[in-house]
Amino acid sequence: MRMPAIRELGLSLGSNLGDRLGHLRAAREALCAYAQTTLAAQAPVYETDPVGVRPEYAHLAYLNTVLILCTDESAAPWLDRIQALEAALGRVRQADRNAPRPIDVDILYVGAQIEKTPDLTVPHPRWAERAFVLVPLADVRPDLRLPGYRQTVAQLAARLSDRATVRRFADPW
Repeated sequence: MRMPAIRELGLSLGSNLGDRLGHLRAAREALCAYAQTTLAAQAPVYETDPVGVRPEYAHLAYLNTVLILCTDESAAPWLDRIQALEAALGRVRQADRNAPRPIDVDILYVGAQIEKTPDLTVPHPRWAERAFVLVPLADVRPDLRLPGYRQTVAQLAARLSDRATVRRFADPW
């Protein structure tokens, strides 16, 4: 009998409503509670300026971090779990994708998996453009090269023009 392959799952977590740090902690605990899942690394929490939001939401700063889990599952079952977790923590999906939310969890990568479906793209299509993802990811996986990228996470983070919008908030959390 073959053992399932263990792969690394990179997740980006964010919150800009309510008890932001509490929402991140609750999400971390729930994500780590799944069977055959272990926490490999967690980045510090950063406070970040909102990106791509309507002017009335510009004052709602995010707390962002990255979790690295070890799992034997691909991205699809994780997407279902994450959406259920977000709903349980009070996220209501709206037409405005950048509306404020108590929790947002994105799959950044799952090992070397590449997937593109109507519901899921892995690696995340905008991970390398976002300081709020790259800075914490560089804290825990600086030498990581995701499929389709020649530069490491640290190299990509060093090129960011908006790095100043990402401020360390809590470590440990």
